[in-house]
Amino acid sequence: MAEECCFLSKDTLVIKPLKKSHLALRMFVLAAVMICGVYICSVCLKQIGSQSMPRFVKFELTEEPCSSVGVPLSEVPYLHYPKPTTYSREECACTPVQKFAILSMQRSGSGWFETLLNSHVNISSNGEIFSVKERRNTMSSIIRTLDKVYNLDWYSSASKNECTAAVGFKWMLNQGLMANHDEIVKYFNERGVYAILLFRRNLLRRLVSQLANDHDRRTKQLNGKHRAHVHSEYEANVLAKYKPTLNATELMSSLKTANECITNALDYFNSTRHIVLYYEDLILNRTKLVDVLKFLGLPQRRMVSRHIKIHKKPLSKQVENWEDVYNALKGTEHQSFLNADYKL
Repeated sequence: MAEECCFLSKDTLVIKPLKKSHLALRMFVLAAVMICGVYICSVCLKQIGSQSMPRFVKFELTEEPCSSVGVPLSEVPYLHYPKPTTYSREECACTPVQKFAILSMQRSGSGWFETLLNSHVNISSNGEIFSVKERRNTMSSIIRTLDKVYNLDWYSSASKNECTAAVGFKWMLNQGLMANHDEIVKYFNERGVYAILLFRRNLLRRLVSQLANDHDRRTKQLNGKHRAHVHSEYEANVLAKYKPTLNATELMSSLKTANECITNALDYFNSTRHIVLYYEDLILNRTKLVDVLKFLGLPQRRMVSRHIKIHKKPLSKQVENWEDVYNALKGTEHQSFLNADYKL
């Protein structure tokens, strides 16, 4: 019979499946595959949807490092190649820049010294940047300012920009320097900053210059304008006419305080890479400037300044109450200040 599903022969029992069972099995497998596919797709969609930003393969082009051939191995970690945010150094990009700071006190010759440095084609010294209190209020603000200067992002009339080989500024001891000396010494040592400590041997002359400068700040003797530095003999003579009166009673204490401040600065920054200069030595021996260029690793150049010295006469002719001052210092540790310490 056609409907029968099996038949017997002599030796074998043969079972023939129904054609309908083949179709059912195929439908089951297809359904299972579809369910798995839908599940996998839903999982993938959830994972993609959970990502807020698409992923990209990032390739970075590494710049060829600047050569340090001929540089001592001990100096290689301190090689500094600034990348200013406002301009490109172009062909000078591989010229390393030395970082320095002139540490000094007011009326110690730092302004004159800085103009000498700035006459060098490769040096940019940016003045008293920490005279603005906001820049020295906290250590974080000090570091931000230092980083900006040393990255060549600080603009001033002294900036040489692209081909600067040494960049720095003047930092007076009373402008947050001594109060934060531990952190600043650490910064100098970690970043390879050169410290140029510039002081005046004759602290009495410094005091006379300071009092005269304070007087001109109040009176503005030159056409109603204050001049801390002058560029002509006429201007120097006008300012030199003023003879300050010193407080003889407090004189010893004032000189002692100034001397202690210098001693502390020399002690604090002794662990940095530094050079110690004195105003009188620079006046008597201009070859001292060669030592500064060697210290900074810069080529020798003739350096000049337009500054004209104001107080050229002996102290006895520049102090109103000279006799009181002389008697106050005679026979003391500061007696040497009464004598002329250099000639022009």
